[in-house]
Amino acid sequence: MGGERRVVRVGTRKSPLALWQTRWVIARLQEAWPGLHFEEVPMVTQGDLVLDRPLDQAGGRGLFVAEMEEALLAGRIDLAVHSMKDLPIELAPGLVLGPVPPRADPRDLFVSRQGWQSLAQLPPKARVGTSSPRRRAQLLAQRPDLEIVPVRGNLGTRLRKLEESQVDGLVLAAAGLARMGYELAGFPLEPPLFLPAVGQGALALELRADDPWLRERLAPLGDPAATAEVAAERALLRHLGGGCHLPIAAWARASGDRLTLQARVISPDGARHLDGQLTGPLSEAASLGERLAGELLARGARDLL
Repeated sequence: MGGERRVVRVGTRKSPLALWQTRWVIARLQEAWPGLHFEEVPMVTQGDLVLDRPLDQAGGRGLFVAEMEEALLAGRIDLAVHSMKDLPIELAPGLVLGPVPPRADPRDLFVSRQGWQSLAQLPPKARVGTSSPRRRAQLLAQRPDLEIVPVRGNLGTRLRKLEESQVDGLVLAAAGLARMGYELAGFPLEPPLFLPAVGQGALALELRADDPWLRERLAPLGDPAATAEVAAERALLRHLGGGCHLPIAAWARASGDRLTLQARVISPDGARHLDGQLTGPLSEAASLGERLAGELLARGARDLL
């Protein structure tokens, strides 16, 4: 699809956070290409509709992207904006990832009405809301007494459950809270004790493989450090044979021309885990992820999954 297009249709979920992220991308693109018009196309995905069970029981995080991938392939939209952590490791044939914009804080935050400042301060058998197997396993590894309560829905929905005392605390992505302007009583769950999800804090720009015109126009948004970090984390997950619904955590950090990748494979009950870490050239991010995955598999990681 060459030529000088004037309108780029950008697909997004309808949640407030998804709309914020998409409008941020559009604003950056508009700054870079003032002669182009970017049209927001809100969509409803299966992940937005299926709220009565955890994602790993409902089909995994691919539920959030399938409809947008179909719209891309059908030509109804030109670009889809996702949270990187929601994106399956394998994209639909004919689709590719564009450059990765600068990454926000990848950590998780624990929030509560009581303002607790560590997991140790939580009372025995406190009820903590999360539907993430990764968060659940890491919480139980540190506090096996906690009652983990499945919580689905957008940020506002989950925070209402906290306000209504359905749970004593929530574990939420720091990036989403910051983007939506929430300032809540809580504390960060710091690496290496608590590692984030693959791609957490990063945005994914998905487009058709046969659209070099658009890929060229996305280039100004790319951040080399974020692109390398995401490449390492996603390569690790792919090589482990995992998906977003498995308790696998990873944290890549770029520093100059070097990249350090930490990873954790943990049993669903948090009782057993394997950790690994490698450092290598930023330019070899994907192979670093594959090497670390290979080391974890050699040490028995598959037995934990």
